[in-house]
Amino acid sequence: MGARAPRRRPGGDPALTPETVQDQPAAGPVAGDTSPSPAAGGALAPPGVASAVSPQSQAILFPTREQYHDVMAAYRDGGFALLADLTAVDYLTHHGRTLPDTVAPERFELAVVLLSISRSERVRLRVQVPETDPVLASVWDLYRGAEAMEREVFDMFGVVFEGHPDLTRILMPEDWEGHPLRKDYGVGRVPVQFKEAPGPR
Repeated sequence: MGARAPRRRPGGDPALTPETVQDQPAAGPVAGDTSPSPAAGGALAPPGVASAVSPQSQAILFPTREQYHDVMAAYRDGGFALLADLTAVDYLTHHGRTLPDTVAPERFELAVVLLSISRSERVRLRVQVPETDPVLASVWDLYRGAEAMEREVFDMFGVVFEGHPDLTRILMPEDWEGHPLRKDYGVGRVPVQFKEAPGPR
């Protein structure tokens, strides 16, 4: 019977052991070796970006909001041409996620997945976004596919992307109040009306 897969924590990342969490970019391939190496994608990150390696040997980067756009540009220029996913997580009621010691947890976390088809590599970015100032740079200028993804994060979580060409709601009506995927969003109720049961036929 095969080994069980690592338990996944809220947010989608497998549980990271302390040994996998680093404060420096993950190591890249050995000079002269053209085959992909474990977490080789981490080598493209600019200096000073905290990183970790998942049990599946995938690079996970933790750029700050200020580093986020530059890191995305470095990966786009490094061959990661596909923005596979861009979403967010509200950690209002969950405070136990694993982060590098140098990364301060915030209520919101932006989760991004980039793919390099030619290199058969995947890299993930996790950006902490504070509740009091949920704003960071749009990457629409780097990945055109981010246009709809960022609008959905804005609509559902209230995270604002500066530089987005049309940051409007995409799922909810324009006059909707609040952001439905926030953990403190009221669920609300729909009134139900019951009719009197018909008499004997």
